[in-house]
Amino acid sequence: MGEPVTRRWQAQRWLIDNVIRTVGMDFDQNRSGYLAAPCGPEAAGDFQLIRQRIQKFADFAPAFEAAARRREERARAAEEQGRLVAARESYFAAAIEWAAAQWPIAENSATNVHYNQRKIECYGRYGHLADHHVERVLIPFHDQALPAWLHLPTGYQGGRLPTVVAIPGMDSFKETSVWLYGDRWLTRGCAVLAIDGPGQYESPVLGVYVTVQNWADAGRIVYDWLAARPEVDPERVGLVGNSFGSLFGTIAAGAEPRYRACAVTAVVHEPGCHTIFEEASPTFKVRFMYMAGYEDEAAFDAFAQSLTWEGWAERVRCPYLCLAGEADELSPLTYTERLFEALAVPKRLVVYQDARHSLGPSPATMLGPSPRTLVADWLVARLAGQAMESERWYVEASGRVVRTPY
Repeated sequence: MGEPVTRRWQAQRWLIDNVIRTVGMDFDQNRSGYLAAPCGPEAAGDFQLIRQRIQKFADFAPAFEAAARRREERARAAEEQGRLVAARESYFAAAIEWAAAQWPIAENSATNVHYNQRKIECYGRYGHLADHHVERVLIPFHDQALPAWLHLPTGYQGGRLPTVVAIPGMDSFKETSVWLYGDRWLTRGCAVLAIDGPGQYESPVLGVYVTVQNWADAGRIVYDWLAARPEVDPERVGLVGNSFGSLFGTIAAGAEPRYRACAVTAVVHEPGCHTIFEEASPTFKVRFMYMAGYEDEAAFDAFAQSLTWEGWAERVRCPYLCLAGEADELSPLTYTERLFEALAVPKRLVVYQDARHSLGPSPATMLGPSPRTLVADWLVARLAGQAMESERWYVEASGRVVRTPY
């Protein structure tokens, strides 16, 4: 498959370059923030230099590749010298940077495949040196496989653990799901299966593309794989999804009733996804066409109508949490409210006043409940069997939470 071609991408490429030159690499979302955060302070300088270097769209891959090469060289030198903590920190950062270099490449080119392999090898070296168990996983999926990393908490000595299936968004990847230090799941005693589901990052390199049915199948297949692991308590498995992972996680929860909780953030809940594909940056549509295996825009437009939670949300059987920005520019809040009307389970919708899609810095997210902490504490409580009331929370810009029954 070649690189997808879309009308808006061709017509607006010059505009994208000018916007990047004006506002920087985070022109469409807080990309540098969510890539840097899992790496900890060691990689802060890398991202400062990357921000400075990226002045147009064509700069993304070379800038991240250069940073990844430097980090990998630093990691190998530290490992050879026996400085293993420093080595694992740099291997982790290198893996994130190699993956970030893949983002602008919307085809399985030799460059994309090379970046993907470097990412896997660097993350594997990190896993070998990590302070907890990290295992590369290829879950059989039809005639192919879903790639994942299985993480067990530091000090794990046996027994069955509550487990989180972490689903990233369109522009993110499984390696960012567990942070280098202070991870919110491992520190709460949970195992984590960080996956690239159908269409996500490594999966299209392996020939596994997005469809609603593939995500429904993935929900069942991933659960069955986890239930067979001796480290996993099959009665305490939950889903967490971010951005497009909010759609994929909802479909997976609807398809597999044995999940005990589902938490989603930074939502993409508009059936057909018109806003994100036709009104936001054209990079989103190009990326998703690659994820779905389409070159032709008209054929993809027809396919996009199948992207919906409708028929799946009604089948969800576990408690459901959703955190959304009131001013989400990629998926209007009205579609999330429609989804909540379809849910027949204990549910909580948390809306942050004036926050945009990413739930990044805004008065409500900074002064109100921390989105990451709220999700982690809620999911762990549900996996522990704690009951909840159905509520709608409105987090005001002051940080005050207004609670009403749902």
